[in-house]
Amino acid sequence: MVDRSVPGPTDASVRRALRRAASGRALDVDEAAALLAARGDALDELLDVAGAVRDAGLREAGRPGVVTYSKKVFIPLTRLCRDRCHYCTFATVPHRLPAAFLDRDEVLAVARAGAAQGCKEALFTLGDRPEERWPAARQWLDERGYDSTLDYLRACAVAVLEETGLLPHLNPGVLSWSELQRLKPVAPSMGMMLETTATRLWSEPGGPHFGSPDKEPAVRLRVLDDAGRVGVPFTTGILIGIGETPAERVDAIFAIRRAHREYGHLQEVIVQNFRAKPDTAMRGMPDAELHDLAATVAVARVLLGPKARIQAPPNLIAGEYDLLLRAGIDDWGGVSPLTPDHVNPERPWPQIDELARHTEKSGFTLRERLTIYPEYVRAGDPWLDPRLLPHVGALADPATGLAVEEARPVGRPWQEPDETYGGRTDLHATIDTTGRTDDRRGDFDHVYGDWSEVAGKVTAGGGAGTDDDLRAGLRLAADDPAALLEPRHADAALALFAADGPALDELCRLADDVRRAAVGDDVTYVVNRNINFSNVCYVGCRFCAFAQRERDADAYRLSVEQVADRAEEAWAAGASEVCLQGGIDPKLPVTVYADLVRAIKARVPGMHVHAFSPMEIVTAAAKAGVPVREWLTGLREAGLDTIPGTAAEILDDDVRWVLTKGKLPAAAWVDVVGTAHELGIRSSSTMMYGHVDHPAQWLAHFRVLAGVQDRTGGFTEFVALPFVHTNAPIYLAGIARPGPTWRENRVVHAMARLLLHGRIDNIQCSWVKLGDEGTAAMLRGGCNDLGGTLMEETISRMAGSGNGSARTEEQLVAIATAAGRPARRRTTAYGRPRP
Repeated sequence: MVDRSVPGPTDASVRRALRRAASGRALDVDEAAALLAARGDALDELLDVAGAVRDAGLREAGRPGVVTYSKKVFIPLTRLCRDRCHYCTFATVPHRLPAAFLDRDEVLAVARAGAAQGCKEALFTLGDRPEERWPAARQWLDERGYDSTLDYLRACAVAVLEETGLLPHLNPGVLSWSELQRLKPVAPSMGMMLETTATRLWSEPGGPHFGSPDKEPAVRLRVLDDAGRVGVPFTTGILIGIGETPAERVDAIFAIRRAHREYGHLQEVIVQNFRAKPDTAMRGMPDAELHDLAATVAVARVLLGPKARIQAPPNLIAGEYDLLLRAGIDDWGGVSPLTPDHVNPERPWPQIDELARHTEKSGFTLRERLTIYPEYVRAGDPWLDPRLLPHVGALADPATGLAVEEARPVGRPWQEPDETYGGRTDLHATIDTTGRTDDRRGDFDHVYGDWSEVAGKVTAGGGAGTDDDLRAGLRLAADDPAALLEPRHADAALALFAADGPALDELCRLADDVRRAAVGDDVTYVVNRNINFSNVCYVGCRFCAFAQRERDADAYRLSVEQVADRAEEAWAAGASEVCLQGGIDPKLPVTVYADLVRAIKARVPGMHVHAFSPMEIVTAAAKAGVPVREWLTGLREAGLDTIPGTAAEILDDDVRWVLTKGKLPAAAWVDVVGTAHELGIRSSSTMMYGHVDHPAQWLAHFRVLAGVQDRTGGFTEFVALPFVHTNAPIYLAGIARPGPTWRENRVVHAMARLLLHGRIDNIQCSWVKLGDEGTAAMLRGGCNDLGGTLMEETISRMAGSGNGSARTEEQLVAIATAAGRPARRRTTAYGRPRP
């Protein structure tokens, strides 16, 4: 039951909240918590309001009066768990089990039996990371060649797809961004109950989650966000009656709403009532009462709105079907004609015919859905990996996205789709003439999430510091510039980032003195060609104007042969390097990355291949189901020479999640780059600035780069990338500022030279983003490198850069001359080219 130790709401506050809910006005936490106390006539009125909201949503979805369920089998892959939840009977100890895990044959036997009865979902439920607590689990996995429970889960999901055609729904507990990336290709949907946001129920002795590392609310909220960033149709929910207060219960619903508004990925929300079980620490705690459950479902419906899909498990409601339907549910969850509910084995699921009768009695029609909800089936990209499309398509009604009830699952190969190339493949040339077709992609209004939620995450920077801080910073810049990175000198460094007027001129002069001492006066450049082999991408980075949907007018995808042709053309024009980067294109086979490198090396053996951002590397490795180190090793063996250190943006997750929505976290970027360096694959380093960031985040970014360089020594250069705002979605939405100011450009390039002194010698400025005059000015303020000739440049031009997409060697020399400096050609790794 709800904790009633604090005074409850008054009747007047309940009536006031009801009036606001009935009129469609937004409720705050106190008003929503008051509604949880509604009983009698007030509860009936609340249920009427919630039911009307649900009905409006079903009409809008094109299925009025339809309540759904999924016909499934329950596969308890392992009942071992590292957590110790005080109400759980699912988790047990090794000596009570015949084996630590179900073996593959047992998994397939359950799935085949389900397929024979028309089930379409294989619900994998398992404990969190049991190998980290139980030696028996670690031994079982080791003996069969699996590194982790998640590796084994992935293998079983593929086996179920290929041998039975059932659609896996994975509930492995807490997952990282990288783990979600790795599992997405094998499952149309995944899930994890949030349960509660009440930290005290986890942190305090005697709490239901005490001693359970995976039940910390902050950790579980991060999983909800990461699932959205990766684009996983995700199931979550709350567990009521475990000791939470009404305000804590409502807070959990608000947290779910926030995550969904930002990412649009929460396909269903379960409101589950606590039922006490024997042989658990909470066996004496009373069950959550059903009117409490109904009020909570109704409040969830009002808060989450008409488009939310809300579920209550039918085997836990003591036959009160009508009560829960009145409260606003539109789904009964998964129901199995074959397997028990292994989490609540004492409460069997109703028969599907019985469930249909109760649903019809309340005025609704029961329809079968798939494990992935209809909205996501019909949307396809970016929610479904292409390798799953044949499996889902065989069971789904294309008109509604619901299940074809008479369809029977059949095993199908889990494989890459057929390769398709084409589209606007001349964009690299025509971007400078006819330009882009439109200033934004076709799904602008929804692919980036709720812009108001995004705006609320933008943080403000601190002040400019004192005059004493500025003077101290300039002294350090002259005497020991790298010391500015030390935390004890943070105030001085931040004061320098705010420098203007004569102080900024002095800062740039000092940076140029350090440049001269470190690398001399030569301005270097490389003769290279950019080849963006695909601009199809569904990650939804909010700063990116390059990415297109496959059906957008400007979308294209180059074949391996076309990329090799462009590399050969570049070699004939004198280039020594090609730089390959593309969108995170779901229809590119995982083999394409190594194939591209091999094709270029076969065509022009002497060409340096500088290719694939950390984002491309981590997502390709995840799709292939191999560790990043193994993936990079394969690319190196194919002939990869170096990688670009792009996709860094700002290496601070608070700003990354505003900027990028679904890109790799800062820690993953560091891991990819550091692993590459350890394998002998060097990289550049970058920072994109001037959007929703501030100087404290710049300073933190430089510290991260310095830390990587201290460990690996693998960075060849640092490239400062001013944000090009014109067509950037986050700017068009009114959130980002219009790129950096001229002062900020000067200060960032100068500070890069000073902060990275002794670690990274080469500081590059981008003529694409700064223009020729701006680039010459940066060369007078600490920079020594111009980057490359590029020959083609699409990413900045799609964003609205007006500085063209190519420069000749003569033009680059002219920029250096304008800065009063000599210029010379270099290799990618800053050596001197062979004559």
